[in-house]
Amino acid sequence: MARSSVIVIGAGVAGLACALELAERGLSVAVVERGQALGDGCCSWMAGGMLAPWCERATTEPEVAAWGATSIDWWSRRYAGTGRRGSLVVAQPRDATDLTRFAQRTERFQWLEGDAIVGLEPALAGRFRRALFFPDEAHLDPRGALAALADNLGRRGVAIGFGVEHPVRAAGEEIIVDCRGYAARDVLPDLRGVRGEMIVVRSPDVDLSRPVRLLHPRLPLYIVPRGNGLFMIGATMIEGEHRGPISVRSAMELLSAAYALHPAFGEAEIVELGADLRPAFPNNLPQLRRSAGVLHANGLFRHGFLLAPTLARWVADAITRGELKSEVSHADFPQRRRA
Repeated sequence: MARSSVIVIGAGVAGLACALELAERGLSVAVVERGQALGDGCCSWMAGGMLAPWCERATTEPEVAAWGATSIDWWSRRYAGTGRRGSLVVAQPRDATDLTRFAQRTERFQWLEGDAIVGLEPALAGRFRRALFFPDEAHLDPRGALAALADNLGRRGVAIGFGVEHPVRAAGEEIIVDCRGYAARDVLPDLRGVRGEMIVVRSPDVDLSRPVRLLHPRLPLYIVPRGNGLFMIGATMIEGEHRGPISVRSAMELLSAAYALHPAFGEAEIVELGADLRPAFPNNLPQLRRSAGVLHANGLFRHGFLLAPTLARWVADAITRGELKSEVSHADFPQRRRA
């Protein structure tokens, strides 16, 4: 199709990925963001950055693994900081049955014991008897990844306008792609917020080279290394639309779980605490919807970086194939792309 004028509203991971996918296909794109800078008021800024489709397969719909599996190569081609070292899942001996159940619900892993665990993560020596290793998974620093997408767009001549409140409606021949996340609830009434909380700590006495998930009956935990002794600790999924700071209870539970993974985290310095709302539809899967000439791309739930490349491809396919001009609702667009 001929070059088109596309306005992407929102500079989180969904908006930047959509804009880049469109620009790479030769469309004329601009991005507008109501925040004053990259990451301002954006739940992507608080993300874990795990590209772990098969770990997620144990607790989510199978589509998440199928769609997310392609994202690792997508990110590796666009962000040099994508680490492809796999994921490790562990549990205390008393919770060994949780590890077995986790394994039964997923695939593409290896069982490890004793020395094999130490060979991957020496810092965990003597702490866990068995583990699951997912060698094909990856992780990234969300803030570095967002900056890389913005730089890539800049090299392609795509401007990002910060501090801009753009109306969510099409004018003339322009195409609007609405990637506002939870803010799009004004036009997507079934969108809900799922609160996530995280802590960043500095612990020079712990050295992990890949994300580690600790299965726990009450609060499963993940710890993602950020480099230079920094670790992001997260786990919480709270159904609610409160955007306030992280609660004392959540902070205590996250830090206690980190201490259970490795006692050295008890001496870590707290660098940052944060919380935000992740947008989700009732089925917890992303969707494209069309209304009044606008394409709404939303519902990444807690899989923002994992599924943003897939969402971006759906958007680019819909626009380049002229599907926005059809009279068919695009709420089922993802289902038609499963194969």
